Formats: sequence, structure tokens, C-alpha cells
Amino acid sequence: MSRIGKLPITVPSGVEVSIDGQQVQVKGPKGSLQHRVAEPIKVVRNDDGQLEVSRPNDERVSKSLHGLTRTLVNNMVTGVTEGYEKKLEIVGVGYRVISKGPAELEFALGFSHPVHVKAPEGITFTVESATKFAVQGIDKQRVGEVAANIRKIRKPEPYKGKGVRYAGEHVRRKAGKAGK
Repeated sequence: MSRIGKLPITVPSGVEVSIDGQQVQVKGPKGSLQHRVAEPIKVVRNDDGQLEVSRPNDERVSKSLHGLTRTLVNNMVTGVTEGYEKKLEIVGVGYRVISKGPAELEFALGFSHPVHVKAPEGITFTVESATKFAVQGIDKQRVGEVAANIRKIRKPEPYKGKGVRYAGEHVRRKAGKAGK
């Protein structure tokens, strides 16, 4: 049995979960999310008000989807109650970020032009300083994807470490040219 898949999902007060066949919809104080559960897996509500994810058999596909489905539904419950946030920082002389409202950022990353990034629906940006900012939202996958796309604009390079990186990310450094 999957160690993760067999754990029940606690639904906090103020969160409404509706299960319609394979469609699971979660509504909470921060918004609502929905997910279509893959076919052999079932999501049911038990007597305690918790959600349980079960699989019909021990086939390879069912086993692989069991823990995944439980984690995805749990991430939806966490997202509508607390939300998710990815913090990023910019390293480099002259590199900075400017907020153009909660849904748009402007980056100066050493290119000949400023780079504008618009937030997709459900994502907001907060700028703490000229070199630190955060991506926030209720959908964990979308928050991570937006943060990864921003990091992709100017990845941290290994010689000086310049670029956009996640907060706390360790960048492996290389030695420069060996001089005589």
C-alpha cells in the first residue's frame, strides 16, 4: 500500500469539497480549484469528514496514481486555505526588478531592453526590494511554473553567480581561467 496514498486528507473548516464522479472541486477562503482524478482511483469522504483516496487493485498504473492523486488533492486544500509562495532573488550588478502593479514585473537583467512579465490568472507578484520578489497563488503547479519561467529569463551562471535564482538556492561555482 502507498504510504502517502493511504493517509487521509483533513479538510479544515471553511473549506468546501464537492466530489462528482472523477471531478473534485475545492472551495475555500482564497478561491476555488478543481481536478479530474485519473480513472481507476476513487476519492471519497469518510464519516469523520476527511477525504480518502483509494485504488481498486495493485496494478502498476493504479499504484503510481494512488499517491499522486492524494498529493494533488491535498495541495488543492492547502492552496485554498494558505496559498503558495515562491521567493526569488536577483544577483548581479545593475540587475533589478520593478513592480508595475500586482500582476506585472519589469526586469533589468543586463539585456539591451527591459523584460516585462505579466502574471497569468490567479498569480500575483510582490516585490520586497530591488533584488527580492515573490510569486504567489493558490495553485502550486502554476506558482512553480511561473517562478521557473522567470528564472529561465536569466539563469544563474556558474562563474560569478549572476542571474535570477530561488531564495536559498545554492549555485555551484566554477574556477575562472588559470592565469600564469
